[in-house]
Amino acid sequence: MNKILIKNAKLVNEGEQYFADVLIKGQFIEKIEKQGISMPADIVIDAEGSYLLPGAIDDQVHFREPGLTHKADIQTESRAAVAGGVTTFMEMPNTLPPATTLDLLEEKYQRAAQVSAANYSFYLGATAHNLEQILRVNDRQICGVKIFMGSSTGDMLVDDPKAIEAIFSQCGSLIATHCEDDHIIAQNAKQYKAEFGKDLPMKFHPLIRSEAACYASSSFAVNMAQKYGTRLHVLHISTAKELELFSNEIPLLQKKITAEACIHHLWFNDADYEQLGSLIKWNPAIKTKHDASAILQAIIDNRIDVIATDHAPHTSEEKSRSYFQCPSGGPLIQHSYLAMFDLYKQGKISLEKIVEKMAHHLAMLFEIDRRGFIREGFYADLTILNPGIQTKVIKDELYSKCKWSPFEGHTFPAQITHTLVSGNLVYANKKMQTDVTGMRLLFNR
Repeated sequence: MNKILIKNAKLVNEGEQYFADVLIKGQFIEKIEKQGISMPADIVIDAEGSYLLPGAIDDQVHFREPGLTHKADIQTESRAAVAGGVTTFMEMPNTLPPATTLDLLEEKYQRAAQVSAANYSFYLGATAHNLEQILRVNDRQICGVKIFMGSSTGDMLVDDPKAIEAIFSQCGSLIATHCEDDHIIAQNAKQYKAEFGKDLPMKFHPLIRSEAACYASSSFAVNMAQKYGTRLHVLHISTAKELELFSNEIPLLQKKITAEACIHHLWFNDADYEQLGSLIKWNPAIKTKHDASAILQAIIDNRIDVIATDHAPHTSEEKSRSYFQCPSGGPLIQHSYLAMFDLYKQGKISLEKIVEKMAHHLAMLFEIDRRGFIREGFYADLTILNPGIQTKVIKDELYSKCKWSPFEGHTFPAQITHTLVSGNLVYANKKMQTDVTGMRLLFNR
């Protein structure tokens, strides 16, 4: 059983920063010692001058396999994740065919077992007609059920209130929701198309997929969860108004209703559409600077519980289309930890809070077995971040199949130098190990 020794690292873990050596044996962290560890190991990594972080856990990605692999696939995007210090992902069901049966879902797990560089789990997709499948979910083995209460990429919209209520009233699993009201969006789109024509500028995206559309859907989901005691996780909050739906007075482990923020809703705002256009067209839309600031504050004060990416690649050709033909979404996972570290360097958030929201809280919220913390006896999912080396985002170093990034040309004030996944050194100094795979997540539920 191989041993890896990480020496002279500065750990950021469970609200503290401290120097320690970490010994990994096989899949697990065997020893953490502040006084140093002196024993032989197969691999010794000198992390002096670097931070050792728990590997990030991303609870919302779209890796496009099966059926949309011209955009991305599990192998390419999991490697992008690992290159960015993300050791675990939870992937969405809007593929072709959509993962709306347990048999189709299991096929995705089998594929990931063959090619995924990172640890993995997959959501079962909800429809208006698959409640029987939803009720058969094994919560020990599946991260949750996803409901698209607003249409996005794919055709999995569930907007019938009776169907939604049936799911909320009977589902015992965690429900993750995409919340936008399609009726409001359709009215807005009709109005702006009539006024400005079909070649609408991208800056109108947050006015079409508006604050009102987000709040109407999010508040409905929260009301349903409160009515039935459902375990609800609302994804990608994009407006300041929605924050009133969530509490920071309840400890995370006691919350029945939780919320996620995404990197792009913190990093960009509506002023950026002029320069970046379709590259930052996401659903829900990136909105105002005020919204971005309010979401960041809600992360800090614990109204929002986790940070993710909604990594959702499309080809450059697809993203070059006019507004109504251009799909929403983009690749972010390779730079999520770096983007948050950049915000730390700007004085906007602490490193301890970043680790809490990108690792600890994900593990707690989903009740993931022995991951998300740097602890003896836990899986060795670890990231080494060197603040002494900058990372300029260039196309040739992107692992995502689509080969573009809204961050292209930006220089981040740090670099991910090493990533360990379940005890395997998968990424080191810009080199990817291609002969190892991550593990299927188990949940302590």
